[in-house]
Amino acid sequence: MTTETTQIARSFVTARQEAKALPDFPGQLPRDLATGYRVQDAAIALWPDSVAGWKIGRVPAAQASVLGADRVAGPIFSKLVWPARNGAEIPFPVYENGFAAVEAEYVFRIGADAPADKTTWTRAEAEGLIAAMHVGVELAGSPLATINDLGSTVVVSDFGNNHGLILGPEVPNWRAELDKGLHAETFIEGERVGEGGADSKNDGPLDALAFLAGHLAQRGMPLKAGQLISTGAVTGVHDIRIGQRSRVSFNGSGDILCAAVKAGANGKGFS
Repeated sequence: MTTETTQIARSFVTARQEAKALPDFPGQLPRDLATGYRVQDAAIALWPDSVAGWKIGRVPAAQASVLGADRVAGPIFSKLVWPARNGAEIPFPVYENGFAAVEAEYVFRIGADAPADKTTWTRAEAEGLIAAMHVGVELAGSPLATINDLGSTVVVSDFGNNHGLILGPEVPNWRAELDKGLHAETFIEGERVGEGGADSKNDGPLDALAFLAGHLAQRGMPLKAGQLISTGAVTGVHDIRIGQRSRVSFNGSGDILCAAVKAGANGKGFS
């Protein structure tokens, strides 16, 4: 790790722990995804929590050809995973003057360790790692309000723009349901802001998992049994502000209710 890489990572980690916004990117913008992931690796080493899983995000089409990738990854930490409770609203922390969004997701729970030396995966091979599929809401969040505007190399550098996961119930008979196609809707303050779905074909959750399995093996961090994998926003990325409420409806699998509250210090609490 270079000194600058460590300094950037420390700036993001400190801002998250102190729940303070960053006015600008704290250094030179990463020139490529590899540089961004080096910052992410340094930040993971500094963060005082274990990795419970990983989020997967899309690289915007205009950047994909330049960066040579169409997906990115970031860690989800153990203390930032909340179980959904039937009918109960889950509060989640938002950095004041930072970035925050809710994303409807299908979440795989990994049932077996992936081979450490396997760096290329097919959709069918990746499916063999899955113990269950849940519905969930990824809580995108960063102390840097412009994180998405600055591009995927910056997104990668700050934990993939992740600030938690609300884990909903398992989807019974998920393979058959995914074959048929799944649908979800996202509401903020009662207004529908997005809808979409996923299936077992069409570059969906299984393809995302195949990407992640190879990607993490290349980084020396192969997938482990029990990890939760948030496979990508299916209704879009929906900005949310402190004080606002959201409902994510997974047709056939229930609703997840959540509310954005001001983050407190130490990376997880509320003010």
